[in-house]
Amino acid sequence: MSTDLIATADVPTDAAALAALFGPDPDQGQRAAVEALVDDLFERRGALAPDELASLRPLVDAGLRALDAGELRAAHPVDGRWAVDTFTKKLILLSFLTMESAVAASAPGRPRTFDKLPLKFENWEAADFESSRVRVVPGAVVRYGAYLGPGVVLMPSFVNVGAYVGAGTMIDTWATVGSCAQIGERCHISGGAGIGGVLEPIGEEPVIIEDGVFIGARSEVAEGVRVRRGAVLGMGVYLGRSTPVVDRATGAVSYGEIPEGAVVVPGTRADPNHPEIATYAAVIVKYADDGTRGKTALNDLVRS
Repeated sequence: MSTDLIATADVPTDAAALAALFGPDPDQGQRAAVEALVDDLFERRGALAPDELASLRPLVDAGLRALDAGELRAAHPVDGRWAVDTFTKKLILLSFLTMESAVAASAPGRPRTFDKLPLKFENWEAADFESSRVRVVPGAVVRYGAYLGPGVVLMPSFVNVGAYVGAGTMIDTWATVGSCAQIGERCHISGGAGIGGVLEPIGEEPVIIEDGVFIGARSEVAEGVRVRRGAVLGMGVYLGRSTPVVDRATGAVSYGEIPEGAVVVPGTRADPNHPEIATYAAVIVKYADDGTRGKTALNDLVRS
């Protein structure tokens, strides 16, 4: 392949045209060419020459800008389902080959960082925060390439590249939002909760938390699990792809998804092959009612 990768792939080279490829109405032929190019480069990632990486940099920069602005997502809703875009993860991973680590700008008395991606707020001024309507408490860390919707509140927490956090959501103290995780609008991610990422292990799909979900303190959602709209996870619920989700009312067992409105707590169930052993399970104890909503209602005062 030619070392002038973008030109060879029939992809525009100027910044404005590249940005348009990640907008709401891209040229479908050029977008398909970009995705094919990224797929090829990702397969050859261990053998790329320096000039190939250099010619890829404008495309990587445009993709990261689009992720940062919420125009490009690792997954997006389509007719009530979710479509996962593996192109996004591949583009982020290729950025680690095209970018050099650098010392990030830091205010006096704050820790320095040395990373291939800058921090999201490094060059923001008061007007940027006001226009975005994002509130950032000291100690919150967000990498460039993560999107934050209007009204998002960040307590001391961490949001990784490629994540999407919907409007009005709070990420509480010591919570983490992993790479490419998709968090809906008006969610509460409680203190110490972890939302898993996808960059490592490389084959993971993004975790998806739909609108209006409450994640209890010290809970963990990983391995591409999907938590549907309005669900409530109690404190200390751990969810992975292989975690059995048991409906207490019916005894039904499912994996990888929490139904809409379900209220889930940590529990156990007997191992079918060794009944004397109880293994971990997430248990649906009921579906959210007015009492549940009263206990998990969001406080708009902290979002004002």
